[in-house]
Amino acid sequence: MNAKQRFEIFQRLSIAIPNPSTELRHNSTFELLIAVILSAQATDKSVNLATEKLYAVANTPESILALGIIGLEQFIKTIGLYHAKAKNVLATCQMLITQHQSQVPNTRIALEALPGVGRKTANVMLNTAFGEPTIAVDTHLFRLGNRIKLATGKTVLEVEMKYLKTIPPEFMRDAHHLLILHGRYICTARKPKCAECCIEDLCEYKAKEYNAIQSNTAASPQ
Repeated sequence: MNAKQRFEIFQRLSIAIPNPSTELRHNSTFELLIAVILSAQATDKSVNLATEKLYAVANTPESILALGIIGLEQFIKTIGLYHAKAKNVLATCQMLITQHQSQVPNTRIALEALPGVGRKTANVMLNTAFGEPTIAVDTHLFRLGNRIKLATGKTVLEVEMKYLKTIPPEFMRDAHHLLILHGRYICTARKPKCAECCIEDLCEYKAKEYNAIQSNTAASPQ
């Protein structure tokens, strides 16, 4: 895949998805941080259902910390790995209070020092909350990078580095959410909707012709 193809891919995605943004509901940088921590190995939908009730009661480091482990778990027990996540959230709240004046830090080093925050979560915060041209490689971006041949690699870090090197600069700010939304609704894991894809002719996915035929056959009247 060459630079011209990559530019066209992101230009088309930008037209198809004019307002790319996270689907994690939040009203503050802190709420976003907690939602992203909770979203590890969980769907945005399940996190939103839990945080809607949580944030109505507690949406600051101090108020969540005051819930304690048992109180917090009552709100997030429907989310996978909720016990470990509750511990991380409380520890993060404590650290934000004691080390950052209850504010979410805007540097990678400080973010990754927070319990439950790894490179991917830090990248999400840097990009979504602070507008930095970073890219967080989740399952969707890893799949698309290798499937479309935008950024191939065997590890998440390798794919991330290739994205950073090859994404046209003018699209870097929104690339993360453009690719997530495209992967979530069009280029899905099991049955990609190739017939509905705005970049189908630019994609280098070997099975796309078969998927397009299958999609068209299913949509045709019998």
